[in-house]
Amino acid sequence: MKDLSTLSYFLGLEVTLSYNGYYLSQAKYASDLLSKAGITDNKIVSTLLEYNVKLTPLDGEPICDVTRYRQLVSSLIYLTVTCLDISLAMGMVSKFMDALHFVHYAVVLRILRNVKGLLYHGLHHSFRSSLKLHAYSDVDWAGDQTNRCSITSFYFLLGTSLISWRSKKQDVVSHSSTEAEYRALADTTCELVWFRWLLADMDAPQPTVIPLYCDNRSAIYIAHNNIFHERTKHIEIDYYITHQHLKKGNLKLFSISFANQPTDIFTKSHLPGCLRDLISKLQLASSLPPQV
Repeated sequence: MKDLSTLSYFLGLEVTLSYNGYYLSQAKYASDLLSKAGITDNKIVSTLLEYNVKLTPLDGEPICDVTRYRQLVSSLIYLTVTCLDISLAMGMVSKFMDALHFVHYAVVLRILRNVKGLLYHGLHHSFRSSLKLHAYSDVDWAGDQTNRCSITSFYFLLGTSLISWRSKKQDVVSHSSTEAEYRALADTTCELVWFRWLLADMDAPQPTVIPLYCDNRSAIYIAHNNIFHERTKHIEIDYYITHQHLKKGNLKLFSISFANQPTDIFTKSHLPGCLRDLISKLQLASSLPPQV
């Protein structure tokens, strides 16, 4: 074994220690990626995607050589380790690895120019953060334009520190927004239970029920009500996942308004002002650039 002193850089991750906590970023990795993509000018964009953009496999003219596109997308996916605000955009462009068009490539370049403007953004984990866990769950119903599957999103905060998040397309098509929301709620519940076990093993047990916020009142009602009928029986399995842990006291569901739902950043594109507000809610912060 060898003592490598204080952790500062590992597999593209930069760890900066300050008086109030740690900053995790990938500034050097992102800078190298921008150079590799040939983006050396000062042009940046304020949003990852155009507002309400919808990408399909038949957009624009096809590109024969997809090698460069695949390399850039794969590299950007690794950047989501700390730049989680690009998760939705990466989920969209990664679907066109085999059916690439110029429109899709232009979106990747736009993502890179947005990353250039937020080069030193990363995750801040405060020393003064509590160890109380809370979660948010949301969904974009039928948000995928190719097969109309919904997009599940959630994130978990340990005090004020963001420790887990997801933006992922669901496996099946949902008949209603309530069904899609409830499937997302079941996925979030599974992650929540796993975190309870992990924190208990790390000698940081959760003394009270964990709050889980959802902006769909129908999904919350179904979680508390065990009476099924024809319109809801197809989500019965997902129902029992959440309902059982409600009864055990592992979690408590709270309603949250659409305007205050922070996980919207993982489900849809936004205008610049709204995007800045959502990024601030994710506890993303900027560390200082390295001194030359």
